[in-house]
Amino acid sequence: MKIIQVSDLHLRAPGETLLGIDPLARLEDCVADLNRNHADADLVVFSGDLTNDGEPSAYAALAERLAGLAAPFRLMLGNHDNRTAFRAAFPDAPGEGGFIQSSVDLPEGRIVLLDTLEAGLIEGRLCEARLAWLDAVLAETRSALLFLHHPPFPIGVPSLDKWRLSDAKHLRDVLIRHNNVRHIFAGHVHRFAAGSWSGIPFVTVRATSIQSALTFSGPHETSFEAPAYAVILADGKNIIVHMHEFPCRDAEQQQI
Repeated sequence: MKIIQVSDLHLRAPGETLLGIDPLARLEDCVADLNRNHADADLVVFSGDLTNDGEPSAYAALAERLAGLAAPFRLMLGNHDNRTAFRAAFPDAPGEGGFIQSSVDLPEGRIVLLDTLEAGLIEGRLCEARLAWLDAVLAETRSALLFLHHPPFPIGVPSLDKWRLSDAKHLRDVLIRHNNVRHIFAGHVHRFAAGSWSGIPFVTVRATSIQSALTFSGPHETSFEAPAYAVILADGKNIIVHMHEFPCRDAEQQQI
C-alpha cells in the first residue's frame, strides 16, 4: 500500500505570492512530480492548510489543479482554511457531522482523516462529536493509520509546540482504548519530525510552501528549505516513510 501525504499548501489567489514564493506554482510542480513517480498511489492525503486565508479563488484554483492528479485523493483542513469556502469549491468532499473528516478502507488497513480545525484559533481542537466519530470509526477496524492537521504531541520546537492540538489527552484516551492505530501523520509544523507519542509512532512533514526553521528557543522563524511530501509504504507488518524533496521551478531563487 502506498499513501502520499502532502501538507500546508497555503495557496493564495492565483498570481499572489507568499514570502517570495508562488504557492500555486509549487502545487503544480508537486502534482507533476506525483504524476511522474506515484500515479500508482492508493491515496494522496492533503493534510490541511490548503489555503493561506481561506480565499474562494484559492480553493477554485486547487480544484482545477487537482483535476489533473492521477491518483485518488482526499482533502483535510487546517487552521488557515475556511469550511464554508472549502465546501463551496468541493461540494462532494466526504465529511461527517459538518466536519471535513472521513475514513478510507484499503487492503492494508483503514485510513482515518480527522478534522482538528477550530475556526478562529491557530491551535487545533477536538469536540465531543469528533471524538465520538473517531471512537466509532476505530471500533470497526483492526488496523488504522491516523491523519490530522495539528500534531497532538510536541516536537521539541517551542514556537511550534504551543500551537499544536490542545487538550490531546482525550484523543490519547481514545487511541489507547482501541490500540489499533499503527501510525500518526500530521502537518501544521512545516517540518519533518519523527518519534513516538504514548507508544504510537508519528511523523510530521514539510510543506509545499515555506518551511519552519529548526529553532529550539526564541520566536518562530521561517526557512527556505526545499518543499517535500511523504511517501508512506505499508503492509501488514511494516510502515516505511520517505520524505521526498520534489523539484520546483523557483528553487534556484530561494536560500537553503
